[in-house]
Amino acid sequence: MTTTNARMFLWLGLVMALYINYDTYERKFAPKLPPPPTATELAQAAAPTAPGALPGSATTLAASVPQTAPPAPIAAAAAPTPLGGSLPVAAAPAPAVAPVATPAASATPGTVRVTTDVLDLEISLQGGALVRADLLKYPRVKGEKDSVQLLNVAPRQFYALQTGLSDAGAGGARPTHLALFSAPQAAYSLAAGSSGDELRVPLTWSDPATGVTVTKTFVLRLGQYRIDLQYDVENRGTAPWTAASYAQLLRDDPPVERSMFSVESYAFQGPAYYDGLKYQKLDRTDAEDRALARDITDGWIAGMQHHFTTAVVPEAGKSYRYSLQTQDDQYLLSVAGPATTVAPQGGATFKETLFVGPKLQSQLETTGPRLDLVADYGILTLLAKPLFWMLEKAHSIVGNWGWAIVIVTFLLKLVFYPLSESSGKSMAKMRVLGPRIKNLQETFKDDREKLGRAMMDLYKREKINPVAGCLPILIQMPVFFAFYWVLLESVEMRQAPFLGWIQDLSAKDPFYVLPLIMAGAMFVQTKLNPTPPDPIQAKVFMILPLVMSVTFAFFPAGLVLYWVANTLLSVAQQWNINRRIEAEAKKERTGA
Repeated sequence: MTTTNARMFLWLGLVMALYINYDTYERKFAPKLPPPPTATELAQAAAPTAPGALPGSATTLAASVPQTAPPAPIAAAAAPTPLGGSLPVAAAPAPAVAPVATPAASATPGTVRVTTDVLDLEISLQGGALVRADLLKYPRVKGEKDSVQLLNVAPRQFYALQTGLSDAGAGGARPTHLALFSAPQAAYSLAAGSSGDELRVPLTWSDPATGVTVTKTFVLRLGQYRIDLQYDVENRGTAPWTAASYAQLLRDDPPVERSMFSVESYAFQGPAYYDGLKYQKLDRTDAEDRALARDITDGWIAGMQHHFTTAVVPEAGKSYRYSLQTQDDQYLLSVAGPATTVAPQGGATFKETLFVGPKLQSQLETTGPRLDLVADYGILTLLAKPLFWMLEKAHSIVGNWGWAIVIVTFLLKLVFYPLSESSGKSMAKMRVLGPRIKNLQETFKDDREKLGRAMMDLYKREKINPVAGCLPILIQMPVFFAFYWVLLESVEMRQAPFLGWIQDLSAKDPFYVLPLIMAGAMFVQTKLNPTPPDPIQAKVFMILPLVMSVTFAFFPAGLVLYWVANTLLSVAQQWNINRRIEAEAKKERTGA
C-alpha cells in the first residue's frame, strides 16, 4: 500500500468514525435541557394534590419508601415487586407510612427556601425533599437571567431528591419523605461575605407515641454544590426504635426529539451508579437494569444529564441496597442503608452526602469516591483525564479556555514532534520524487506488478518508508477523540468565551469562521503533501478539506479550535521540513 493510499483510507476512516459518533448520539444519547416550566405548568404544580401525590409524578412511584432488613446479615434480593409497592428489599416491607399532602412548590409555609452564592433551593416540609434547585452561576442561555434548574415539580419535568428514615420492618411512624416536618423559619441565606462559610438548615419531626424526635439538618457551604445531610435521633421513649436512612431520585424523563445539528447535549441522560469499582449507566429499557437490587459499600447514585448531575453518596463503610424502579417515562433510583436500633433514652446519627450542581471535577472528587466519573469521558477516560488536567493548568495561567486549548494543542504537538518529524521527512522525500514516480507510472502503465516493484525499489534506494505517514495519524486519533469528549463533557467549557464572535466554546461557531479557516488550512496541508498518483485519489484529497469543514461546522467551537490549531502547526512543521528536504535535494543535484 502506498503512502497516499494509506492516508486516504485513514482520513476516510476518521470521517466515518465521526459519523458513527454522531449516529450513536442520535440513537442513545441525551436530549437538550428541558425548557423552563410555563406559567400554566407552574400553576398546575401549585394546585392542591391528592394525599401522597407529588405534582407531575406518578403517585405509585412517589409514595414508594425503600425498606431494609432489621439489624442482621442481608439476605438475597427479593424479586422485584410491582410498581407502586416498595423497592426490592431484603425483608418484607413494613406497613406503609401515612402520606401527607404535598405543599406547593414556591416559597410558602409548606417549603423552606435556602439560598447561597451558587444555589437557590426549596426544601419541602413534606419529608424534607429537595423539590427545586436553581444553579445561580449557570444561566440557561448566556446573557439571560434564567438559571439552569435541576430540580422542580413542573408536570412532565418532575425531578426531586427525596430522603428520609424508613421503619426497616419494625412498624410505626417514621420520618420518611412523606412525613411532615417543621422548620424554625421559612428562609435561610448564605451570601458571599457572610460572617461564616457554613449554613445549617434544621427540620424537625417527632412522634409523641414513641417519644422519638428527629432533627434533619442540611449543611451548605459557600461556593459548594455539595450538601451534607445529617439526622440526629433522640429516643426519649421506653422502647427501642429502629430505622434506616434512604435517599432516592425521582424523575420524569420522557424521550424527546434529538438532532445531530444540536451541540447542547451529547452525554448520557438517565440513572447511573458506582459500585465501588465501576461506574454503571442504567438503561431503563433493559430488563436486567430495571431489576437492579444490589448491596454496595462506598458507592453512589446519580441522575445524569449533560454538564449537570444530582447525586447521593451514602455514608462510607456501610452497605446500602441500590434499587431502580421504572414506570412509563419515570425512574426512581434509590439507596437504603442498614437498620440501626436506638435504645431508650439514647440517640443515633445517620449521614448522607448530596450533590446538586454542575460536573465540576474539583468538587466532585472531594464529595464521593470517584464521583468525578459523572463527567463521562467513556472508554477514553485514561487519556481524557490527563488532557483535562493540562487544560486546567493552562487555564490557570492564561484565564481563557480557548487559549488553554491552543496551548495544550501546542504541547501535544511537541510530544508527538519526533514521530511527526520522521513522517514529515518521508512525505517530503516522496514529494521530491514525484516526477520520477510519474515517469515510472508512464513506463509501466500497462503492468501494475512491475510498477509496484519499481516503486518499491525506488523507495528502498532513497530510504523512504511509504507507510511512515500512517503512524502519526493512528496514534493521534485516540487523542483527538479523547479531546472531543473532554470539550463536550466538561462543564468548564460551557458558555466559556474565546475571542470576539466565539462566546461559547461548547456551542458551534455561530458564523462558521473557524470551520472556514480549518478548510483553508487543510487545503494548504494537502498541497504540502505528495500528490496522489491516482487522479481519483487526488480529487478525493482536494474535496476532503471541504467535507471535514462541513462536518466540523456543527461541532463545538472548542473542538474546531483544537483541530484548526493542530492543522496550522502541522502546516508550519511540514512547510519547514519540505523546505529543508528540497534544499538538500537541490544541493545533491548541483553538487554544491
